[in-house]
Amino acid sequence: MKIFKFGGASVKDAESVKNVAKVLQSQGFEECLLVVSAMGKTTNALEKVVAYYFDEGDYNQEIRIIKQKHIEIAQNLFEAQHTVFDEISLFFDDIESFLRRNKSPNYNFVYDQVVSCGEMISSKILSEYLRSVGYDNDWLDARDYIKTDNTYREGVVNWEETEKNIAALDKKKSFVTQGFIGSDENNFTVTLGREGSDYSAAIFAYGLDAKAMTIWKDVPGVMTGDPRKFDNVSLLSHISYEEAIEMAYYGASVIHPKTLQPLKQKHIPFYVKSFLEPENAGTKVGVSDENQQIESYILKENQVLMRIATRDFSFIAEEHLSVIFKALAKHQIKISLMQNSAISLALCLEDKYGRIDTLKEELESEFNIELSKNVALFTVRNADVRELNKFYEGKNVLLEQISQKTIQIVIS
Repeated sequence: MKIFKFGGASVKDAESVKNVAKVLQSQGFEECLLVVSAMGKTTNALEKVVAYYFDEGDYNQEIRIIKQKHIEIAQNLFEAQHTVFDEISLFFDDIESFLRRNKSPNYNFVYDQVVSCGEMISSKILSEYLRSVGYDNDWLDARDYIKTDNTYREGVVNWEETEKNIAALDKKKSFVTQGFIGSDENNFTVTLGREGSDYSAAIFAYGLDAKAMTIWKDVPGVMTGDPRKFDNVSLLSHISYEEAIEMAYYGASVIHPKTLQPLKQKHIPFYVKSFLEPENAGTKVGVSDENQQIESYILKENQVLMRIATRDFSFIAEEHLSVIFKALAKHQIKISLMQNSAISLALCLEDKYGRIDTLKEELESEFNIELSKNVALFTVRNADVRELNKFYEGKNVLLEQISQKTIQIVIS
């Protein structure tokens, strides 16, 4: 089988949904599984619903707005009597019913039960539209196949059970399912992390021993930099798994960090292509491909620089690191860059859940802490270190780290 993943931009409105069918016309839909994200900015809108719910705001009004947008999209795709309108209403009824009955104060749990509905609705609309234009498919609930623990918003996949579930699918059929979501042992929805739909596609590719996986984006492929942030960038036509993993780790938004590992394990080729120009080759990521080692630029924004020092000027030793890393894991704060000296440790951190102040307060019982918020991590891969000065021009540098071919600079 082959796996196609379509993100939110590729299904943001009725014309975009119709374009998915055009992509399938050029690429083929036989023995294919489609993984679909929520439409456009639906995830952001549903996050607002959750925020209003906990702040005792009018979340029902937000739900009505989101529902109306989906109905308007469907009205441009289907006849008025189509059953998809009832399906859309049921999904939104489920959100409202859950929020009325919910007793859990766990924000992350509530988040996953609500925000996951975006993928459920978009995949149902796409599945029904494809059927209406002649592409036969079965709609799958990804939660029946991808099983996780109960780490809400960052689910850890139970690979043994998940692989068994997915392998049971009929590989002669075609399917439409959701990205971003799985379920725990109690069948509560668990999301796989923001932008986790790429990871979902890789999980299905792994379980089905897919011959290839393609992610359809609004860019030509993996570029040497985000064209919205950097000038004179170019397409990387082929890179190795290892290079793609490095780029994802450093923050390249076109690749989800967890996506590559399951594909690499089974040597499944991975393509990033444009849904606007599906005939173009895009980027191929593979195990045996020549790796294009071209200078590439990555800007990871919304970071926090934390400087940690011992109170008595003693060395930062293993027992100190153990305390710090344990606290980071507890608050689900990820390290983007780490640098230590004799008596201090500098960490560039990704604070996805807004817990940095709590972490600071906890660590201040043992350390002196300095925070710099809203900084960015600028990374240059395959850099020509003989021309360092050009990377520093016009930047207020707070921290730098240089290895053989990678330059990283924390800037404010």
